[in-house]
Amino acid sequence: MKKLVIIGANDFQNQLILKAKELGYETHVFAWQDGSIGETTADHFYPISIVEKDKILEKCREINPVGICSIASDLASITVNYVAEKLGLACNPTSIIERCTNKYIMREALLNGGIKVPKHIKVGPEDELRLDGYHFPIIVKPTDRSGSRGITKVTSADEAKNAVKNASEYSFEHKAIIEEFIDGNEYSCECISRCGEHFFLAFTKKYTTGAPNFIETGHSEPSDIPVEWQEKIKKNIFKALDALGIKNGASHTEFKVDQDGNFGIIEIGARMGGDCIGSDLVPLSTGYDFMKMVIDVACGNEIDFTIHSHYKNAEIKFIFSQEDLDEMHNFIKENGDKIYRVSNMEVSNMGKTVDSSSRVGYYIITQ
Repeated sequence: MKKLVIIGANDFQNQLILKAKELGYETHVFAWQDGSIGETTADHFYPISIVEKDKILEKCREINPVGICSIASDLASITVNYVAEKLGLACNPTSIIERCTNKYIMREALLNGGIKVPKHIKVGPEDELRLDGYHFPIIVKPTDRSGSRGITKVTSADEAKNAVKNASEYSFEHKAIIEEFIDGNEYSCECISRCGEHFFLAFTKKYTTGAPNFIETGHSEPSDIPVEWQEKIKKNIFKALDALGIKNGASHTEFKVDQDGNFGIIEIGARMGGDCIGSDLVPLSTGYDFMKMVIDVACGNEIDFTIHSHYKNAEIKFIFSQEDLDEMHNFIKENGDKIYRVSNMEVSNMGKTVDSSSRVGYYIITQ
């Protein structure tokens, strides 16, 4: 039996573990042992933190896998590419890691690649803020975190100082990026790449709490982007993927489009979109087996673009409060046949959501 290494064991990664087993792979899963579901669904589980790259590499030399992959995690993708490159397996070169996991370096790479980006600077909590020439509102984020952690929209220099301090506390390198705010509705683009060739799979519409923190409340596919704008957006995203050096695997591009069709990239991850976008919404709404594509690319196989039976629409909604939970229960009573999956609920987080990782739970709707 062919062996596949998967980095991460949480609820989102578990969808990949189950898919790999369905495809006949023996799954070898690495993660910090904290009771995550993947610890029990994996064929073999190793209690090694996903950031311990060399320990994982040492064990993988014994396992001799045909591929290494992960979904929906910037941190896991660093280890995936490091280990895969050392073993001579399909991956993105580690030289692109900073460009795909550090928002400031990403902005500079996109700018150098001819992609229009908002005005931006990198600062630390002790640095003097020089915002002359910047147009408010601005967005302050940690340079190297995802999941809506430490993001704040601010309207003045005084607010920016506190936002920089907050973002820096979330950042691994203790730095923040300040950039001018991009107007428009927020979306993402889900793609798969192999040997430098990019393939479009879906556009996703994003719903958030709005300012100041923009925590995702849900996603839906297909998006409502007008058809006449879509080709231009795809071309710009493929150009951006080339600018970052993404060659293999999934990518998740977050962007905004205003009412006039003006397009601006927020950030790009060299991995599948989180929040069940890639693992569930894409296959449910398009028929593409996105997780199989990720596995195939990691194992050096051709991409299978077979379109399987699918729904017209797919949507995920996240639970933040008791009101949201009541709404879900009412929906289930009235539309139980439209429920695809309901997650476990972390009721202790009720009313305490500060970022994507602290949401109570979610449910997925199809129709």
